[in-house]
Order: sequence, then structure tokens, then C-alpha cells
Amino acid sequence: MALPFSPPVEPMLARIAETIPADGTFLYEPKWDGFRAIVFRDGADVYIQSRDLKPLDRYFPELHDALAAALPEDCAVDGEIVIATPRGLDFDALQMRLHPAASRVAKLARETPASFVAFDVLAEGGRDVRGLPQAERRARLERLLDGAAPPVHLTPMTRDPALAREWLSRFEGAGLDGVVAKPEGGPYTPGKRTMVKVKHVRSADCVVAGFRWHAKGRNELVGSLLLGLYDAGGVLQHVGVTSAFTMATRKQLAADLEPLRAGAIEGHPWRAWASAGDVSSRMPGMQSRWSAGKDLSWEPLRIERVCEVKYDHMQGDRFRHAAIFLRWRPDKPPAACTYDQLEVTAPYELAKVFGASSPHP
Repeated sequence: MALPFSPPVEPMLARIAETIPADGTFLYEPKWDGFRAIVFRDGADVYIQSRDLKPLDRYFPELHDALAAALPEDCAVDGEIVIATPRGLDFDALQMRLHPAASRVAKLARETPASFVAFDVLAEGGRDVRGLPQAERRARLERLLDGAAPPVHLTPMTRDPALAREWLSRFEGAGLDGVVAKPEGGPYTPGKRTMVKVKHVRSADCVVAGFRWHAKGRNELVGSLLLGLYDAGGVLQHVGVTSAFTMATRKQLAADLEPLRAGAIEGHPWRAWASAGDVSSRMPGMQSRWSAGKDLSWEPLRIERVCEVKYDHMQGDRFRHAAIFLRWRPDKPPAACTYDQLEVTAPYELAKVFGASSPHP
């Protein structure tokens, strides 16, 4: 028996919402913060496909035998590759795996082994089940992974929106990224945003300490604003960027920020970054292996402007994703932009999340 389709297959996607859906019947699951992966088990072969339809196998060699042991032949399972630590999920450690040297990948696989969390099934027993309702696919997935052992896990699921709302706050302490709501009767729709991803929404006032030019308009269009927060020692730390602007706004930003460029490098808290040679540092103007050759040069600004941004959660001391610009804050001095304004999430053991994978009412 063979798989009814071959990789690559586009994964089903989700649209973002700020609250748990009020209408409709859904299956709710935690949103894992890792690398999306579809695993194809075809006879003795195991193939791991990324969200952008590329192979992931070479970066996670420790998962190959575990997936071969956990999954029956002739199936395809959708899920997430994560690295779980005592502090929660570690996305930075996951990114470190995308290294060209096999010896480096093997070393990291021993030191920080990955796990696979399954949350949907596309094929089973050589049959394409993508057209079946979500609830039936979930039941099949539970049977398929019955008895599976770490590092392969079945994601928790509930039909209770109240419990899903509780998960939204409780599981964040383990590093999870929100809650996904899946229509109970919906099929698996590759490439379509038929799920709902509910994410935490918070805002922070940040120093605008610099910017990068847009690729289509150097000296004319601002690409992104570089954001900073002061730590407890009074040091301005780079916490991320905000970049979702229209072309008209990008042009206006270039004009608005021009007066702040004169003499900005003199006394700038990030002045040393302009000449630093340590590319391993997380600096706004440095190249790294993750930037794929993109121009990350930046223009300093005098530390005078503050903006409010919307973000979902922190990864260490930085915003996990690009923040969303909300408004300028002319009423707020830069010195008031500190880490202590951020909401602190209590830690939550990942073992409790994994242990909640049995079906819920």
C-alpha cells in the first residue's frame, strides 16, 4: 500500500483573531511555537516537510527513528517540531538547527533534542482523509498515536471554549503561542486560512532608536523601525522591529524621521554596534546566517521618539514576532520605556501540557 499523494503538500493555515470565536462548534488546541511540519511515512521511509514545502529531515535526525516507530506505514501527519526545556519552548534553539554543517546539527540534536507534536492527519492506511470532518480526523489521529511515546506527542484538545480561554492564559507560561480553533465539521484545506488562531494581544511603549531603509526605496522609504526598552541597569536593549506600513506611510516616515538623524550616532547607546565584528551578537546592523544575505544595515536616530506597539509575547528579552505599530506617544519620555511595563507570565511546566493530550469533553 502506498500514500495517496506525495510531498510537498501545502499545510492548512489560520487567520488571526483576538478572542475565542463566539459562534460555531470548534475543536480547540494549543498553538505550538515551533516549526510547522508535515510528516510522511511511506513504507520504511520517513520524510519531514516544512511549512514552505522544503525538507527538514537533515536538521532533526533524532526525530527520524522516533517517528518511524510511532507512526504506522502509509500515513501523513501534520504537526509542529518544538524544543522543550525546563523554561518552556525554546524557539532560538530550534533556529540554531538550521545549520549547514551536519556535525553541528548532530551535536545540537544530542544537547537539545526536539519533539514532534501531532495535531492533524492527512492520510491513513494509504487513504486520503483530508476531506473528512475535523472531528473525525481528530478521532483517527488519537487512534493512530495511541501508545506513542516521547518525543512524539498528541496535542491536547477540548471542545469547551471556557477551557480554551483558560489555556490561552495558563499555557503561555510554557512558551505556547495561543489557541487554535478548528471548525468541527471542516475538511483539511491546504493553503487556505480556515482555522482561527487566537493570540495574546498586549501593547508596549518603545523607544524608536533607529530604522532600516526599505528594499524598494533607499533614502526614500522606511522599511522598519528599530525598537528599544531600558533594562533594570538603564541600558537600552534592542527588542525587535515594527514594519507593517503602507508605502505612503513609509515615505512619510522618511520625512518625519529625517530631523532625528543629524548627529544621532554621537552618544547613541548602540554606537558600538556600527563597528562591532561579533556577528554572533544579536545586533540590529549585523548579518547572521538567518538573514539569508539581506541588507540589515541601519540608521541611528536620536533617542527622542516613543511609539506604542502591539505584540503577542516575548521570546527571552525580545518580541517573538514583529510588533504592530499603533501610534506615536509624544507624551511619553524615552526613559519611561522600560521592561517593567511588560506583563510577566508565570512559568508553566510543559510536561503538564503534554500530559493533557488525552481527549477532553
